[in-house]
Amino acid sequence: MAILENWRNLAYGDGLDDKGKEELWTEYFKVEKGIYEHILSKPEELVEGTVEELAKRYGTDIQTMTGFLDGINESLKGYENPIETMDEQTVVKIEIDPEKLYYNMVEAKAEWLFNLPQWNDILTEEKRKELYKKQKASGTIVKGAKVGRNDPCPCGSGKKYKKCCGSNL
Repeated sequence: MAILENWRNLAYGDGLDDKGKEELWTEYFKVEKGIYEHILSKPEELVEGTVEELAKRYGTDIQTMTGFLDGINESLKGYENPIETMDEQTVVKIEIDPEKLYYNMVEAKAEWLFNLPQWNDILTEEKRKELYKKQKASGTIVKGAKVGRNDPCPCGSGKKYKKCCGSNL
């Protein structure tokens, strides 16, 4: 079984009871914040190593590192790590795309991450506000105005809606 599958079973599946999951996530969020503080202090740096080496470098276990890699994978520059098939000896790279990472942190509602002070040296306040608004707007559904029976048909035929596209209602 791949280590990612183990992580997902523990974190999201039936591997732990509710109290166990709460403890797992509480510890995970502490470790995650520490890793991000380190990575964001040198945002241009390419971090590379095996999953096991990175776990040791950041003072955590392989399962937690796997969860971290799963979470950051869509925020990397131009590539993704083979997280579905990786094991402890798989070499992975972490080279962040700051804008993607910030956007994804906002999407995950991870205030403890997108409010880290390191962001001040990476993205301007205006850029962070822009990315925040862009992400929040991406989930907003805007319904168009409802077409009334006697309104002109939106297809452009010139007929009333009830005699054109609305005739099969």
